[in-house]
Amino acid sequence: MFRRLCAAALVALTVAAAGCGGGVFGKQYEYEEDLTLGLDGSGTLTVNASYPALAALRGLPVPKDRNGRITRDQIRALFTTPVTDVTRVSREWRRKGRRFVQVRIAFHDIRRLHEAAPFSWSRYSLTQENGKHVYTQRVGASAMTPGSLQNYGWDGREIVAFRLHLPSKIIFHNARDLETNQPRSYDRGNIIAWEQHLADRLEGDPVDIRVEMESRSILHRTLWLFFGAFTAAVLVLVLLIWWTMRRGRDDNSKSLSPNS
Repeated sequence: MFRRLCAAALVALTVAAAGCGGGVFGKQYEYEEDLTLGLDGSGTLTVNASYPALAALRGLPVPKDRNGRITRDQIRALFTTPVTDVTRVSREWRRKGRRFVQVRIAFHDIRRLHEAAPFSWSRYSLTQENGKHVYTQRVGASAMTPGSLQNYGWDGREIVAFRLHLPSKIIFHNARDLETNQPRSYDRGNIIAWEQHLADRLEGDPVDIRVEMESRSILHRTLWLFFGAFTAAVLVLVLLIWWTMRRGRDDNSKSLSPNS
């Protein structure tokens, strides 16, 4: 029973840390869209956000106080549209008196994702140009302006993030560090984020995202490397077997020679 309780606590901590943009392991986000994209335009999008942020930024009818009730099925219904399928709604967690939730959706075409109301503030594009794939996203106005920052316990310095997990090598991106305004480096696995302060996001200051990447996925390249290594290993093994058999025949010929 003790081991089960420890395992359950570890799972809860992991979900909460991921939903808060890293929690004690990194930055904490008031609202985060975590997009995993394929070269064909399909992918998954995970939203980690407080209820007040969902209401203020996206205009969703969720409870903004500490005690308002909403079920996971109701949250699922808010994100289920003809172009999105909800695959998971997490349990709530709390931070600084605000309730947070994680919603994971799947989609078939990033270019149509703006048709879903929760993501209608963005316009998405994925094109192939000069032998490379170009992804752009422009995040426009929020649902509300910052007239209620203090009501939710906000000071405006909270962070909103748009994170990308890309399928192939990044050639160019325009992400910049929120504090220094210097170009950001991307993390292992081709992960990169665009960040904005909550006050600016409420004001509707646009976020312009642009990434250029190779048109061959990392998985494709990895499979070819694996195939090449496997083929080379098989050839080496065949050559060793051939050399061993030939050496055996030569030894037999010498032993059967009249002069031996």
